[in-house]
Amino acid sequence: MREKLGFLVCVWFLLCRSCSGRFVVEKNSLKLTSPESLKGVYECAIGNFGVPQYGGTLVGTVVYPKANQKACKGFDEVDITFKSRPGGLPTFVLADRGDCYFTLKAWNAQKGGAAAILVADDKDEPLITMDTPEEENADATYLQNITIPSALITKALGDSIKKALSDGGMVNMNLDWTESLPHPDERVEYEFWTNSNDECGPKCDSQIEFVKSFKGAAQILEQKGYTQFTPHYITWYCPEAFILSKQCKSQCINHGRYCAPDPEQDFSKGYDGKDVVVQNLRQACFYKVASESKKPWLWWDYVTDFSIRCPMKDKKYSKECADQVIQSLGVDLKKIDKCIGDTEADVENEVLKAEQDTQIGKGSRGDVTILPTLIINNRQYRGKLDKGAVLKAICAGFEETTEPAICLSGDVETNECLENNGGCWQDKAANLTACKDTFRGRVCECPVVQGVKFVGDGYTRCEASGSLRCEINNGGCWKKTQDGRTFSACAEDHLQGCKCPPGFKGDGVNSCEDVDECKDKLACQCPECKCKNTWGSYDCSCGGGLLYMREHDTCISKAANTNYSWSFVWIIILGLAAASVAGYALYKYRIRRYMDSEIRAIMAQYMPLDSQADIPVHHAPRGDT
Repeated sequence: MREKLGFLVCVWFLLCRSCSGRFVVEKNSLKLTSPESLKGVYECAIGNFGVPQYGGTLVGTVVYPKANQKACKGFDEVDITFKSRPGGLPTFVLADRGDCYFTLKAWNAQKGGAAAILVADDKDEPLITMDTPEEENADATYLQNITIPSALITKALGDSIKKALSDGGMVNMNLDWTESLPHPDERVEYEFWTNSNDECGPKCDSQIEFVKSFKGAAQILEQKGYTQFTPHYITWYCPEAFILSKQCKSQCINHGRYCAPDPEQDFSKGYDGKDVVVQNLRQACFYKVASESKKPWLWWDYVTDFSIRCPMKDKKYSKECADQVIQSLGVDLKKIDKCIGDTEADVENEVLKAEQDTQIGKGSRGDVTILPTLIINNRQYRGKLDKGAVLKAICAGFEETTEPAICLSGDVETNECLENNGGCWQDKAANLTACKDTFRGRVCECPVVQGVKFVGDGYTRCEASGSLRCEINNGGCWKKTQDGRTFSACAEDHLQGCKCPPGFKGDGVNSCEDVDECKDKLACQCPECKCKNTWGSYDCSCGGGLLYMREHDTCISKAANTNYSWSFVWIIILGLAAASVAGYALYKYRIRRYMDSEIRAIMAQYMPLDSQADIPVHHAPRGDT
């Protein structure tokens, strides 16, 4: 009895500590489009079961059943169905809170053909998160089969909808999850708060199954740099008054600092809570060491292999078995043992201390109080722990147009570009389109092809731009070959736009028509000219032996032209000859003057010349020295 009492006190303390934390209710928006009196946007709390349509929307009409209004039994028992008729909107069932679990209400609505369930609160209070049943009721087989989204609405909104329906109005609603998860950039950061315990019932089984099924997708996303994944583990500390008790010693390591509940909730048999803490620590250290070696995705292999090779039921949940798994994956065992340290010492463990600090929420995330918990871009995921549902939520965390290919597969989303090209611009001849499929829908964005950027609104127009634009489908311009000649409206010296070449007229995009220069009297108009139109040009000839000069649009005599040409040649020759004679005479003159000056200078050194004046000679007086 004392053991039981001590255990209950310890659990009470831990629960109180959790309750004192800040739990964040994750919400999505609910938009009522009719009737007029209810039009507006409201908040609703996302249920922690089923499959919320993260990144998407769901439009439907609300029905409040005349019987079974709390949805605690199958609607087939009261002869009610919510299956939509062909061409009709999906049905959202409005159910009252109370008398049975939220999950059972959702399951009954789903079996009745509903597309979603709205649960109206039965009292005025802040919205809460609808969760799965407690452990003793968690073995219901339907829990993992719930696929419709669920939401809790306030009592006031529920009453307003009921009144509108009772008055004969039609209530149309749009459930919107597009902003339920932040999607700031091209990388998603997500955390998985889990446990190595495999004897805690359906929740532990669902964790293990999720890890096994999601491993492949998680490793691809991580290896290619699309995501940054971090596993986490919840631990508690033992109250100081109970540190030396049998209960704390069996549930805790490091002198009561890090604890986990007994797996079987029976201290007299099986494994202890401290065994779970040590294995949690080993998994956290494995991730730390694998990350240091640039292979964090090996964590998925280790956890999967450990669950298969070292289960509690086979009495293999031990260090020896874990070490064999670690060695098989080629991770440094000594580094992991060093990370774990001495679990009996009265000291803090660096890894587990960091885990406890991280458990406390910051910003919009809130404290981690539900196990397992998935956090995507610092926002807690709500819904079924299922590969498809979680992958959709992760894909909703990417900035639009940056999603990896796995997010655009048919199993995850519908390619909206396949129908009518998504309403975007398209060039069927060149197989070009502005429609870009995204996880959230589609965007109309002019493409970049072989280094050539297309510009435009993406819906009705996209034009190639840049110096290489004519290489891609001729820049979207008109082009035609006829009679062995090719003309194009795309000019390489123009960065964008289309212009019909000389000899043509039109828009340059769809057509360029030949201009009839003869008919329109644009050329070959001299009296002697004879004009003949050709494709893209014209031929002009002259009668009476005359020659046509195209640049002057005139006819001249061939003889006159010949005489004129020879006269011009003789003028050039005579001019060159005259220039040569004048140049030679100038050369001779300058040479002669140069030689005369040199001779005069030499002779002036030896005899006076006639042109030199007498130079007086001065004699010094006698007696001078």
